[in-house]
Amino acid sequence: MEILVVGTGAREHALVRALSRDPQVTALHAAPGNPGIGRLATLHAVDQLDGAAVAALAARLGVDLVIVGPEAPLVAGVADAVLGAGIAVFGPSAAAAQLEGSKAFAKDVMAAAGVPTAEPRVATTVAEAAAALDTFGPPYVVKDDGLAAGKGVVVTSDRAEALAHAQACLAKPGSRVVIEEFLDGPEVSLFVLSDGTHVVPLVPAQDYKRALDGDAGPNTGGMGAYSPLPWAPADLVSDVVARVAQPTIDEMARRGTPFAGVLYVGLALTSKGTRVVEFNARFGDPETQVVLARLATPLAGVLHAAATGGLGDLAPLEWLDDAAVTVVIAAHGYPADPRSGDPITHIEDADALPGVHVLHAGTAMAPGPDGDQLVVAGGRVLSVVGVGADLTAARAAAYAGVERITVPGSHHRTDIALLAG
Repeated sequence: MEILVVGTGAREHALVRALSRDPQVTALHAAPGNPGIGRLATLHAVDQLDGAAVAALAARLGVDLVIVGPEAPLVAGVADAVLGAGIAVFGPSAAAAQLEGSKAFAKDVMAAAGVPTAEPRVATTVAEAAAALDTFGPPYVVKDDGLAAGKGVVVTSDRAEALAHAQACLAKPGSRVVIEEFLDGPEVSLFVLSDGTHVVPLVPAQDYKRALDGDAGPNTGGMGAYSPLPWAPADLVSDVVARVAQPTIDEMARRGTPFAGVLYVGLALTSKGTRVVEFNARFGDPETQVVLARLATPLAGVLHAAATGGLGDLAPLEWLDDAAVTVVIAAHGYPADPRSGDPITHIEDADALPGVHVLHAGTAMAPGPDGDQLVVAGGRVLSVVGVGADLTAARAAAYAGVERITVPGSHHRTDIALLAG
C-alpha cells in the first residue's frame, strides 16, 4: 500500500511513524510535512488546503490511500476532492466535517441523536451572548462556533472576560458563538473510527490544555497527554460507543452526510454522568501521539478499512499493555506570541533513549552558520513521547527525552500524567 498523509504537525508525524512500521506500507508521502516527517516519507510542497492540488498529487503518485490529518483541510473539502479523483481517503467530507467546523451544527446533531452534552445557547449578537451568560451563570463557557486551532474556548468565572471573548468571536462576519453550561469532572478524549456505518473505538487518553503546571495559564492546542487512564470507569468506551458515537454516526447517515474517518469525542465525566464536551472530525493532537504509541495492530489496513466501508469486517484491534506519555515543548511566548527561528538541537540524543521518540510539529530547516539547521517554526515545536511498562515509567522516559533537547526560550509543563496513577 502506498499512502499520502496531508498535514504538517506532530499528529501527522505520529501517523507517518506508525505507518512506516507497517509492513503493508511500501511507500510513504506527505504534503507538505515537516523535517521530522521527511526522514520517513517523501515530502511534497503542496498547499494542504488546496483540494485540487492534493488530489492531483495523489493521482500522480498513484497512492492507494490519502489520510487528511488537520481539521482545516477537511472543512475546506480536501477529502471530497480526493474522493472525486477516485482515490480512497481517510477523513470526512466537508459536509460531515461540520461536526467540528461548527459547534452549533454539532449541538444540533447531538440533540437529534439523543447524545448527552452540555446545554447550549447559540448567540449571533453581543446582547444574546450576554443574556446566555446570565442564564447559565459562572463558570462561563464560551466557544467560537468555527475553527480556532484548539484555542477558541474560554472557561472563566469572570463575566467580563467571557463577554469579551464572545465579542471577539462575533466580530468576524457571519459568525456565531456557543455558550454552554459548565461541565464538572475530569475530561477524556476518545477517538472512534467510522466508515460511515460501523464504529471502532481506540483507547482513551487525557490531554492538558492549559499552558502552565497545575492547569494554570491560557488555553493552548494541548501541552501533553497520556494513556491509559487507570481512573476511568471500566465500561467507559463501550458506554460512549453505545450512547454517543454510534447514534451520532447513524444521525449523520440519516441526514445524507455519512461520516467516514475519525470522530474525536471530547468527554467530561461529570457528577451527572458522562457528557460530550465537543466533537472533532480528526485525530486530536497531542492525544494521537500516545494512542498510536500503544497500538499493536498495523495502522494502514485499519485506516483503509475506514476509508472503504470495511470496518465491519475488521478483526478486533490489539493494544500494547504499555503506557505512553507525551510532553509538548512549546516555543518562547506560546500561545500568545510564539517566537520563530530559535535553533533546535540534541533531538537525536533524546531519540536514542530507551522508550523515547520525538515527533516534530513547529519545525523547519533554515540556513545557519554551519549549513542548514533545524529551527522553531510554530508554537508547539516538538512532542516527546515516552513509552514504559506503566505511567510512572512512561512519564520518566518522556521527561528524560525533554531534558536532552535544547530549544532556547522554550517551555513545557512538568506535571503531565503526574497525578494519573
